[in-house]
Amino acid sequence: MLSISEYRHILRIAGKDIEGSKKIIIALSQIKGIGYNLSQTILQSLNINSNMRIGFLTEKEVSDIEAAIKNPSLIGIPNWYFNRRKDSDTGSDKHLLTSDLDFTISNDIEREKTIYSWRGYRHMFGLRVRGQCTRTTGRKGGAVGVKKVVMRPSAGGAGAGAEAKEAGAPASAAESATPEASTPKSSAPKSPETKE
Repeated sequence: MLSISEYRHILRIAGKDIEGSKKIIIALSQIKGIGYNLSQTILQSLNINSNMRIGFLTEKEVSDIEAAIKNPSLIGIPNWYFNRRKDSDTGSDKHLLTSDLDFTISNDIEREKTIYSWRGYRHMFGLRVRGQCTRTTGRKGGAVGVKKVVMRPSAGGAGAGAEAKEAGAPASAAESATPEASTPKSSAPKSPETKE
């Protein structure tokens, strides 16, 4: 076991500052491009205890880990672990880290746009690229296909019948009956003073 004097509070691995109090397997997975499974495989192949705190690593162990991260095939990690297989420029299998990974992904997207592939069109218009459903999810604007109906307030009685006549619909069931069944009405209006 290492002494307290050899403990380092901050380590720099692959261009990233890592706290020395973290476990090695967790600390390595904080580097962009290194996942939990790959960090576990690297530590097993280098015979390093994955539960040890990273601040207790020696300089030789740190340099071995950095070399294994930059080129995992040197320590016997299979190619299907790599995140860049059959590179379009070189045709080789590589494993990219940190800013190299971001730069390569952005170059891939720009190449898709310049050749006007279907993926390039989807990237250009900000749509989902991998065949996801887009009818219900991923909406960015307002509601599509929903029409709100504005209801006019009705006063009831004669006002409602007048609005219905304007719309062309009968106001009551008596008016909707056939002319034979309805009683004839006189054309002259009756005054309230006259009594029959």
